[in-house]
Amino acid sequence: MKKLILSLILVISFTFTFAQKANVSKAKNKALMENPDFAGAREAIKLALQDSTTKNLAETWFVAGLIGNKENDLLYQKAVLAQPFDADVKGKAILESYAYYLEAIKLDKLPDAKGKVKPKFAKDIKASLTDYYKVPQNLISYGATLYDKKNYEGALQVFETYLEIPKLPLMNNEISMTDSSYKMIKYYAAIAAKNASKNDKALALLNSLKSENYETLTVYQLLYEQYYAMKDTVNYVKALKEGFEKFPSEAWFLQNLINQLIYSGKSADALVYLNTAIEREPKMAQYRFVKGNLDESLGNTDAAIAAFDKAIELDPTLAEAHAGKGRLYYNRAVKMAEIANTIKDVKTYNAEVKKIEEVFKQSVPFFKKAAELNPKEVEYKKTLKNLYYRLKMDADFEAIKKEIDAM
Repeated sequence: MKKLILSLILVISFTFTFAQKANVSKAKNKALMENPDFAGAREAIKLALQDSTTKNLAETWFVAGLIGNKENDLLYQKAVLAQPFDADVKGKAILESYAYYLEAIKLDKLPDAKGKVKPKFAKDIKASLTDYYKVPQNLISYGATLYDKKNYEGALQVFETYLEIPKLPLMNNEISMTDSSYKMIKYYAAIAAKNASKNDKALALLNSLKSENYETLTVYQLLYEQYYAMKDTVNYVKALKEGFEKFPSEAWFLQNLINQLIYSGKSADALVYLNTAIEREPKMAQYRFVKGNLDESLGNTDAAIAAFDKAIELDPTLAEAHAGKGRLYYNRAVKMAEIANTIKDVKTYNAEVKKIEEVFKQSVPFFKKAAELNPKEVEYKKTLKNLYYRLKMDADFEAIKKEIDAM
């Protein structure tokens, strides 16, 4: 009786194992048909992936990867022929295939019953992964699609997959990780990570790019923004200082560094830093403009005017320098008006009002010039509108109002 039961168990076990292996063959056949049945193939392989008799076989995982690979191939052909296709389905097929292939590689490297390692699928998997990497319509295109849709987390996953492929032992270091394409995808992966609030990944990618001198100026700016978002004051100040040292003619770093120093109550330090920068780059109009703003914030009005004048001398087209000087006169008039409002004597008050109007008038030509140089900046025009109204320049007021309304 025991022999009969044992024989029955063996028959059932053999039959079930055979059925699961048949599912692997069934999935493969459905994927390779002239008119593939990918849904049916996935259903068949799903059973094999879950069963203990087949889930540890390299072939099972290879066929699972093959399904997505063939679906991607089919949709790629549609793309080449300019036929409609679902880019999301195509991209997901690649990612699915990639994940299954990684597991197949692990199992394919295991020794057989005789202790020998005889990979059966490595060559085919390597060819497919190379295709995913090198053909722009595959991983690069899908990552870009998700990025454009602002699905930054999804884009990051795709870009990370792209960046991982050359590192796989299977690839034998045959794909360069120093070419421009690899660095470009790393750059977009960093931005995607930053936008997805994956802070550690963003910093790792950006610092890697910094060491590789790729898009260095922008990378330093992104590092500053990343550290700033994380409220890491030490590192975002460090990024600004390093960026300024590396790009002394790029005012962006200096402006943000000075703003930080001012915000931290270190305006005097900011001015020292700025003066040093001006000594190094005396013909940089932007630095003179920044100095004008800084002197203004410190109450050094005459020094601020001199700085704006020098900025305009160095670069007559610098709209913000013209506006900066106009703002000084405008703010001076506003303060005079505040004081005048405390005067009790009417005659004295009226005399003071006339002086105030003259100071307001002094600011008009500077804002006009700024608006002329940068007609898209509405704030310059809004200030002119206020000035024209205050000075009863009705025709000019109506004209500037129409310009603002049209913007």
